[in-house]
Amino acid sequence: MPDVVSDLHSIGELARASGLTVSALRFYDSAGVLTPALVDPVTGYRWYTDEQIAPARLVAGLRRVGMPVPDIAAAVRAEPAEVHRLLDAHLRRLADGLADARREITRLRTLVDPVRAVVTTLLLSPVGLAAALDAVRFAVGVDPELPALSGMLLDVEPDGVRLVATDRHRLALARAGAAVDGPPARVLVPVDLVDRLRRLLDTDDGPVRLTVAGPELRVTVAGRTLTGTALPDDFPDYRRLLREAVGARPAAYRIPVDVVALRAALRDPAAPTLAREYAGTPLAVSVLGLDDSGGLRLLHPAELSASGPTADPEADATADPVDGLRFGVNGEYLLDALDAAGGPQLVLELDGPIAPLAVRRPDDEDTFSVLMPIRL
Repeated sequence: MPDVVSDLHSIGELARASGLTVSALRFYDSAGVLTPALVDPVTGYRWYTDEQIAPARLVAGLRRVGMPVPDIAAAVRAEPAEVHRLLDAHLRRLADGLADARREITRLRTLVDPVRAVVTTLLLSPVGLAAALDAVRFAVGVDPELPALSGMLLDVEPDGVRLVATDRHRLALARAGAAVDGPPARVLVPVDLVDRLRRLLDTDDGPVRLTVAGPELRVTVAGRTLTGTALPDDFPDYRRLLREAVGARPAAYRIPVDVVALRAALRDPAAPTLAREYAGTPLAVSVLGLDDSGGLRLLHPAELSASGPTADPEADATADPVDGLRFGVNGEYLLDALDAAGGPQLVLELDGPIAPLAVRRPDDEDTFSVLMPIRL
């Protein structure tokens, strides 16, 4: 053994060379991230090669910036281009986390000293705000057991506001540019105030002035003023939901959609559906697939019986592309998303038959909705 280890580094030497502690190296060994080149069968001592110093230094750096262990493991084994992608994705997570922390600190300041509520004022185009409200309103929840989903989130950014709504089965987002005076703010607007505001926006008579002062909201449109109080409930972390639903990578399938044709097919009384049940309630599932040219089509009964899903969801997810991709959705929800998105042409994005489905405008990356799939 002495001859074998003479050219190797002990765990203490690698710790000094890499900036990792001995305990950290032991952890990354047990996690399969950085395993020793040799482990003494008698003493259990770990030994490492010269070539493992650079990966260990990479692990140390990724650890310092808080990258999750699975991503560190991937980075150690990846080509440079993939490492850069992992770094970019982690940087986006950090930026989202910092933005969330700033908003939470602003909210906490108002709790500590409510007299000094922070005020943020936005000036928006009535046309732009109306379009954003229309793109999101359909996804507001109606379940009284989930009050946090019964409003629309306004997430104020330095140069605009992002509008978000979800009822758990679908999530919709849009963005309206604005001149913003004040710090970022995050308020959950009651849906009745949203609807009253929308009725005032069919005008070009100057900008919309929206003032957020803690939980208090004030909107002035064309000389008329609305006031209200934000809901006290915590809206879900929609950024995390989006990362889990659609991720940062391009979708495997990006399907152009003729909205008029798809809407007509879904509204046809004779449109084929599959009978399913959700929470004890019957549910008609619309099944979409691809034709030979990659276009979207609504599958008919004969096709469903001839080439329908198997009893094995994993087999469906890896089915031969010649058979065409098949995925199930709530047809009414899809119609809502098509109507809200507007335009004669949209794009559907998804990664597979059991992955969430994104409905996007081809010319607007900030406005889209996400529908949960229904397992066939």
